[in-house]
This record gives sequence, structure tokens and C-alpha cells, in this order.
Amino acid sequence: MDHENSVDSSSYFTKDQAENVQKALLERPKFSIRQRIILIFLVTFALACCIIIADMIFISNLSNQQQFLEKAANFEFEIQQARRFEKNYFLYGTNLNDALDHVHNAKNMKDNFKDKMQSIVGEHAFNNMSNNLERYKESLEKLRTLSLEKDTPSGKERLLVESEIRNFGAAIIADASNAVDQERLRIHSLMNTSMISAVTALILLLIIGIILTTYITRQIVHSYSRFEEYTHRIATGDFSLITPARKYRDEFTNLAIALNHMLIELKDREEQLLQSRKMAAVGTLTAGIAHELNNPLNNISLTTESLIDEFDEWDKEEKLKMLKDIFSQVERAGVTVANLLDFTHREETTYEQFSINEVLNRTLSFVANEIYVNKVSLEKDLGRNLPQINGNQHQLQQVFLNIILNAIQAMPDGGVLRVKSYIDNKAIKIDISDTGEGISPDIKEKIFDPFFSTKAVGEGTGLGLSVSYGIIKQYHGDIQVESELGKGSDFCIILPILKGEQFERGY
Repeated sequence: MDHENSVDSSSYFTKDQAENVQKALLERPKFSIRQRIILIFLVTFALACCIIIADMIFISNLSNQQQFLEKAANFEFEIQQARRFEKNYFLYGTNLNDALDHVHNAKNMKDNFKDKMQSIVGEHAFNNMSNNLERYKESLEKLRTLSLEKDTPSGKERLLVESEIRNFGAAIIADASNAVDQERLRIHSLMNTSMISAVTALILLLIIGIILTTYITRQIVHSYSRFEEYTHRIATGDFSLITPARKYRDEFTNLAIALNHMLIELKDREEQLLQSRKMAAVGTLTAGIAHELNNPLNNISLTTESLIDEFDEWDKEEKLKMLKDIFSQVERAGVTVANLLDFTHREETTYEQFSINEVLNRTLSFVANEIYVNKVSLEKDLGRNLPQINGNQHQLQQVFLNIILNAIQAMPDGGVLRVKSYIDNKAIKIDISDTGEGISPDIKEKIFDPFFSTKAVGEGTGLGLSVSYGIIKQYHGDIQVESELGKGSDFCIILPILKGEQFERGY
């Protein structure tokens, strides 16, 4: 198809094309909006589960850290108690055994959380702490041994033991305090990390929520907007089918199939309506058609009668001439009948390239007797070298016929009918004007409304201009009307020349 010299044919379709479109819509893999919502819910749920599990792990670690902190604090307390009883012994000579008991308790605690303590303070620091605790215990036991001897120990030896006890006691207190401080620092760091993680998780959830909400909103609202556009196009007479444009099908695909089915039915009803309008036009033209057939039949009858009555009197050449006249009149009647059959014949709509002027000439020929009977003068100005139209000739002929018949009927006392075709602003324009009664402003706004008619009841259905308007809209064109009461009307039919433009209508 020559896109440069044809109107867009996206709104034209045959039954086979309609079946293929419906089949293509159904053949896509199904991924419904319901499944997408469920998938989004599962993703969100999985993410929430991950966050909850991470929180549970954090709480568990925090609980373990807290328990260790309590144990480390108890360990430090036992050492402090041992140091307190140690001082009591040096001051009052009592409670040395109590100091040893607390040291044993501290040693048992240290052995119970050895691995944890090593992971916190390090193996070297832990070994050093264990060594200090052991030396502290040995020094206390040595002091107890000295105190049990009958002979009073020398002051120098006692001072040496006391010095060891103080040194090792201070070292072990420092080690215990260091372990507690490090664990508190770890807990503090863990809390800070948890706060940062919580804020990060919150931001991540917000971002994911926005993304998922935008996605599902786009799936629903965008599809809804597209179908809103489709219904608007249908309302303007664009019956082009909705074709597949996405990888998956969903609930809106069922709506697209239903709309396509409606468009197919509307197209069929339109064809039926167009056919009924053709028959109505034939009824209007009956007198002209009868006259068109009556003349050649009368001529045939007179010539035949003369030939029969005076057959022997005519020579061969005269008889041959009379037979040729009869044949000519038969051809004339045959052309009239053929045109009538061609116009009223209903068939599946087909689209092809044709000249708009040919359709205009054929239509004017069809109403020639109507023009003659109503004493209307025809002024024809058809442009040369007009681009061809890609569409259906019968549809456009119906449009021209409706408007021309209305123009003739608007001039009951005769007048001038002007038909002009030309190119203007990248469009083919056809002006059909008359010098008739004109149209009042209040009626002008309603002439394209279905079933609106100014004719008496039984003389018109009010569908002629409505059907014509719908046909032109299928070509993405327009019909403009200028009229003034008492001065006539001018109908301008606009058929745009589109260069490869196609309306994207897919789902």
C-alpha cells in the first residue's frame, strides 16, 4: 500500500483479520493482574520475613552479649570481693579463706565462658588474665600457708607475698574491667548498627513499596487509560481492532477481546445500516431510474414495432441500423441496471486504491435524472492528479449520494449544485454546495445526530448524515458544514493524506 497517497486504513478489517486478532490476543502466555498482586504480596512477605529473621538474630545476639556482660560483671564482682576480703585480712587478720573462695568462684566462671572471653579480649589477653588469676590464687594460698605456720614468718617474706597479692589482684581487676568495658562497647556498637540497619530497612521497604505500588498502579491505571482512549475512538467512529502489544495477557485482555467482539458486531450492523440506506436512496431515485429505463425501453418498443410492421419495406442497411439502435438502447438500460445492482449489492467490505473523482462521477451519473427532474443545474470542478484513496468505494459513494440527495431536496424549485474536489493542507477536500433553503443554526448542530431529521414522519430515518459522518471518521477525516438560511449550504468532506501514520492500538 502506498502510505504516502492513502488514508490510514487501521480501522478497516475483514472477518479473517478479526479472527486472527482475537486468536493472537488469546495465544499470549497468561500473567494476570491477580497473579502479579499475589507475587508482589509474596515478595513483600518474604522481605518482611527476612527483616523479622534478621531482627530475631540481632535480638538473640544482643541477649547473648547481655548474658556474657552479666557473667563478666559477676566475674569482676568475685575478684572485687576477693580483694575486699584480702584487705580485711591485711587489716584485721580475718576472712582470708573467704577471699580464696571468691577466687575459686571467679576461676570457675572464667573457665565456663572461656571461648566467649577469648573472642572478646583475644587469646593473648585471656591467657594473661588466666595467668594473673592463677598467680593471685597461689599468692593467697601461700599467704594462708604462712599464716598457719607456728613460727611467725619473716617480715620480708610476708611483705613479698603481700606485694604479689596486690600486684596480681590489681592486674586481674584491670583484666576483668577491660573485658566488661569491651563487651559494653560491643553492645553499644551493636545497638548503633541495629539502628542504622533499622533505618536502612525502613528506607528499603519504602523504596520497594513505591516501586511495587507504581508497578501495579501502572498495570491497572495505564491499562484503564488506554481502554478509555479506545472507547473515545469508538465513539468518534474509529472501529479499528485492538491488537496484541504486550507479552502477556491478563484481565484487560478479556476486556480487549470483548471490545473487539463489540467492534465486529458494530461493523456488521453498520454494513446492514449502510445497505438499508442504499435501499432508501434507491427508493428516492425510483422516479429517475424508471425514467432512465423507460426511455430505452420505449425506443426499443417503437423500433421493434416499426421493424415488424414494415419489415419487407426496409432495405438491409436500414434494418441493420434499426437493430443497432435496439442494441444501443439495450446496452443503455443494461448499464443502468448494472449500476443499480452494483450499488445495492451487499458484500464483505474490501479496501483498494481508487480515484475519488471516479466515485464522484459515478455518483453524479447515478443521480443525473434526479438532477434533471428537479431542474437543478450541475457545476462540476474536479481537481486533476489527486492522490488515490485507499478504502471502500461503495462507502464513499454512499456518503456522496446522501449529501447530494439532501442538496437536491433542499432546492425544490431548482437551483445550482456545485461539486468540487481539490487538495488543501495535506488533505483531499470535496465541496458539495447548493443554493437551496439553508440550515438554521439550531438545526445545524444536530444534523449528524442519529435519527435526527427535519423531514416529515415516514419520509426519512435521520440516519443518512449520521452514517456518512461515521464512515468519514473511519478514514480519520471530517465533514464540515457552512450554511445560511435562504442562501444554501456547503458540505466540505475532508480526507487526510497520511504518510505511513498508523494509530497504535494494542493491548
